[in-house]
Amino acid sequence: MGLILDPIRLVHLHRVQHPGLLVQRLFNLQMLATFLHMQQGTPYIYQGEEIGMTNVAFERIEYYKDVEIHNLWADRVIAGGEDPEKLMRIIQVRGRDNARTPMQWGPGKHAEFTTGEPWIQVNPNFTQINVEQALQDADSIFHYYRKLIELRKTHEVVVYGKYDLILEDHKEIYAYTRTLHDEVWLVVNNFFDGQPMFTLPEHLSYTSFDLIMANYEVHATETPKQFVLQPYECRVYRLN
Repeated sequence: MGLILDPIRLVHLHRVQHPGLLVQRLFNLQMLATFLHMQQGTPYIYQGEEIGMTNVAFERIEYYKDVEIHNLWADRVIAGGEDPEKLMRIIQVRGRDNARTPMQWGPGKHAEFTTGEPWIQVNPNFTQINVEQALQDADSIFHYYRKLIELRKTHEVVVYGKYDLILEDHKEIYAYTRTLHDEVWLVVNNFFDGQPMFTLPEHLSYTSFDLIMANYEVHATETPKQFVLQPYECRVYRLN
């Protein structure tokens, strides 16, 4: 018997989820959000994703509520004699409850989700990651998501534009274009903590450009033709 997986939070898969890595973590969250929301299709924001909530890793099996997890525990630990610590490590990575903790509204008791007892414990990092903090911080991932949503509402190229992957063999950069009629947007994402060089493919030309969005400060002299990306940096250009 194995665990049934729900898709876990993307920031957890990308391994930069510790609140202590605040600056790097923010860039990572912004890059992942840009990567997804500039794509085709209808994006969705899983509860808590807009404030950077992370997966939990409960230390005790009784803190988990998922029936599948408890069936697995009974089968492999209680009946099968498997090492409980080994199975717990698997559950902490693959369990469905890890992404099902209550919304973290504030730093108060139970993350201010309820004045009663929540059905499952809140993530212990709620004092650092919560809605109250996100609303007060002008540079938070919450306000970044608002900008992304506004772009989709005001620019049809983001909704209806053709998607074309570029640099498909690059090991660090995920880049693509969105094209609608004569409008071309370039989306460049650095998925790692290195500083790779981006070079615009020769088939993409422009006479002028606009920087639509970026999660780092971009020097006025830089152009989309070639530039060095910082760790987890993303940029969105309009090529005119």
